[in-house]
Amino acid sequence: MRIDKFLKNSRLIKRRTVAKDACEQSRIEINGKQVKPSANVAVGDKVTLRIGENYITVEVLALTEHVTKDSAKEMYRILDEN
Repeated sequence: MRIDKFLKNSRLIKRRTVAKDACEQSRIEINGKQVKPSANVAVGDKVTLRIGENYITVEVLALTEHVTKDSAKEMYRILDEN
């Protein structure tokens, strides 16, 4: 699954266009590497988001195409937040 779609489906970022812009501004990393919006994410990958001055690192647990608001949190586990 593309990283921009994962971020939207997991509701870490509200809209896919915002996720795309974040990738293009080098604010998203997969396993320590800055990525483009089309980069693929897999189960077990560590995704780091930089939002303002804050960093959030999550581990990908599931890749679900259609997800409800309640089950979106089951797609990832927060590893570090500062």
